[in-house]
Amino acid sequence: MPDSSEEKTEKATPKKRSDQRKEGNVFQSKEILIAASLVVTFVSFRFLYPIIESALSDNIKSFFRLAGSMDVINDSDLSQLFISGIITFAIAAVPLLLIASIIAVIVTVAQTRGLVTFKSLRPKFSRMNPMSGLKNMVSLKGMVELLKSIIKIVILFYIIYLTIGGEINKIPKMIDMSVGESVSVIGQLIWDIALKIMIAFAFVAGFDFLYQKWSYEKQLRMTKQEVKEEYKMTEGDPKIKGQIKQKQREMSRQRMMQAVPEANVVIRNPTHYAVALKYDHDKNRAPIVVAKGEDFMALKIIEIAEEHNIVIMENKPLARALYAEVGIDMEIPPEFYNPVAEVLAYVYSLNEKELN
Repeated sequence: MPDSSEEKTEKATPKKRSDQRKEGNVFQSKEILIAASLVVTFVSFRFLYPIIESALSDNIKSFFRLAGSMDVINDSDLSQLFISGIITFAIAAVPLLLIASIIAVIVTVAQTRGLVTFKSLRPKFSRMNPMSGLKNMVSLKGMVELLKSIIKIVILFYIIYLTIGGEINKIPKMIDMSVGESVSVIGQLIWDIALKIMIAFAFVAGFDFLYQKWSYEKQLRMTKQEVKEEYKMTEGDPKIKGQIKQKQREMSRQRMMQAVPEANVVIRNPTHYAVALKYDHDKNRAPIVVAKGEDFMALKIIEIAEEHNIVIMENKPLARALYAEVGIDMEIPPEFYNPVAEVLAYVYSLNEKELN
């Protein structure tokens, strides 16, 4: 079991990241979402303002005309006024609400890379623990969130104060202006405030993005023991894997030794390397290395070859080259055809003499 007191110094493994993603724990910055929604909504409002202003103006004018001509309002009139208000709201507000919703979805999908999971919505009773809530409030993350809120409030009030203070002399002059001119001045003032707020919040979002990225990576860090335990779970215990590989090597050597009696010749150097060759012109295009070894394994191959009367030839450069270049059960490459052919020709000649 990992020691909980061990310091988490290792970066999260791909498996840890994948598991956290499945649980809904992904990196995202809420300030990026707020800043993007704010910018797009205000920019959209500026472009849609003529439509919004026209809808509101027509509705207000219609209301005042009805107020001056109607003495009694019945149920039918109320229904008509309600429908008119709904239509005006749909024209003035629904486009902005749709744009804000769409940009929120786009930014969230971009940050979470399209993650859809309901695991994060499952109730966690640890959240209902007052002590856990208190710890979260006094934690570094809680303090950072509090600091961000304070900074945003200070920025908001400072921008409003600075902008209105610079235009304060225009407010008394609005008495002599028409309603349209007054609305234009107020609209420009609001846009100036909104523009400065958007720029300021964009900087806040940028810093929050960097902080959230650092905080997320820190949260995912693992101890060295956790990395080892995960490696064992995914790749297997190194000791067991080593034992399996050792067993596989032993079985491979055993099969190789069993093939030595079937060889036509063993080429050695003289005891450091040994390579056993077999050639069946009906089945193979070229001679095949059925066994090879160095030092102890080379001596073992030579010993088995002697027990079964296999021809053993000493050829230092050829033995070393075949050992280095050709694997078990592989045909020799073309560059070895001539020297091996000479060896096999000598072996065949010896076999013919023995038969005679």
